[in-house]
Amino acid sequence: MHTILFDDHFAPRFRPLTLTRPIGDLRIGINTIAEQWEDILSSKVGFLTNTALQELFSLNASAENLLINARVLPNFGLRKTLNDLEADQCLVHGDTIIAIRLSKEELQSWSPADGVPPSHSAIAIEEGIEIIEQIPDLFAKNHIAIQEDFKRATYGRVSAALDPTSMIIGDPALVFIEEGATVEGAWLNTTDGPIYIGADAHVMEGSVLRGPIALCDHATVKAGSKIYGATTIGPWCKVGGEISNSIFHSYSNKGHDGFVGNSVIGQWCNFGADTNTSNLKNNYGPVKVWNYANKQFETTGLTFCGLIMGDHSKCGINTMFNTGTVVGVSANIYGGDFPPKFIPSFSWGGSDGFQTYDFDKAMETATRMMARRKIDLTPEDVTLLRSIFDNSATFRG
Repeated sequence: MHTILFDDHFAPRFRPLTLTRPIGDLRIGINTIAEQWEDILSSKVGFLTNTALQELFSLNASAENLLINARVLPNFGLRKTLNDLEADQCLVHGDTIIAIRLSKEELQSWSPADGVPPSHSAIAIEEGIEIIEQIPDLFAKNHIAIQEDFKRATYGRVSAALDPTSMIIGDPALVFIEEGATVEGAWLNTTDGPIYIGADAHVMEGSVLRGPIALCDHATVKAGSKIYGATTIGPWCKVGGEISNSIFHSYSNKGHDGFVGNSVIGQWCNFGADTNTSNLKNNYGPVKVWNYANKQFETTGLTFCGLIMGDHSKCGINTMFNTGTVVGVSANIYGGDFPPKFIPSFSWGGSDGFQTYDFDKAMETATRMMARRKIDLTPEDVTLLRSIFDNSATFRG
C-alpha cells in the first residue's frame, strides 16, 4: 500500500511557503513532514497537491493507497491506527479528514474538497493528534516536533563524542551528535529540551544553544551565536547572531549578527548583516499576518510572531522587518526603514517603494546561489517560478 500526503483547503494559509512546495514538504522538527512519515511508516510517500506543484512532487499512486492529511504532525503513536484503517474507512478529527484508504480508481475521482465519500464510514479520533492550520503553527509547535523527531532519530543509537572544549548544562543524554559533526567551545543547554546535531554540521566556538534545537546535516552555526529553542536550522544553512523559536528551511543563510525570532524562513534565502525582525508588538497585542487567500491581514492569535519569508528572497544589510511581516518568493529588500508588512513575490525595493524584480535577473541570481551548492535550477523550477511571477503581478500592483 502506497502512502500519499494530501493538501486540503488550508493549503493557501501556508503561502508563500506552499507556492513552491506542498504542505508535506514543509520542515518542522528535524525533518520535513514527508520524511517523518517515511520514517514512521517505513515507506516512501507521494503528494496530492495543486496542479502547479504536482509535476515537481509526484503522486505515485498504487492499487491501494493510504492518504494522510499533510497538516497532521507525524507521531509514532498514530502508526497502528493508520495501519489498521480498513479499505472503506476514513479517519476524521471534527470536520477534518485525517486519513483515508482509496483504491487507484477511487483516488482518480476523489478530491479532499469532496469530504468523506459515501462509500466510506467516518471513524473519529479525538486524542494523540496535532494539526497545523497556519504558518506560525510551524514554530509554535516546533518544540513538540523536535522532541518526537529526537526520540525516533536517536532510539537505540549512541551519540558521537562531544569535543572536550564544549560544555553541557542539563541532561547529557539529551544531546545527540551525528558522525562528522564538529562542536567546539560551545555551551549546550538541555534544560528545556533536546539538542540534535546533524551529520557534518559545525558549531563554532563561543556559541550558546538552548534546546530544543535541531541543527540539520551540513548546517553551520557561526562563532558567538545565541540560539534559543524551539529552533530548527535546516540542511546546509549558515546562521549567526541571535535566533529564537524559528525554522530555517535548507540552503538559507543568516551568517551575521542580528535577531530573528518566531519566524519561518524558506529555502535559498539570504540575510544581510544586522538584519533584525520584530516579533512582539509595542502594545503586546495579537499579531496579524497577510492571508493570501483572503487578500487581507488576519490575526494569528499569537503574541509573538516575526517574519515569514518565501524561497529565494533576500534582504540587504540593516534591514528591519516589522512584527508579522510576510515576504513572498524571490523578493529583494533593502533600505534603512521598515518595509511594508506584506511584500509580494518578485518585488525589488524597500521602505521608499517597490518595483517588479525582473524575472530573468531573478533567475540569474537563483542560478548563481544554487550553483554554489552544486545544485542546478531546473527547467521545471523555472516554470514554477514563472507561474508565481505571473500570478503575483496583481499583488505588486
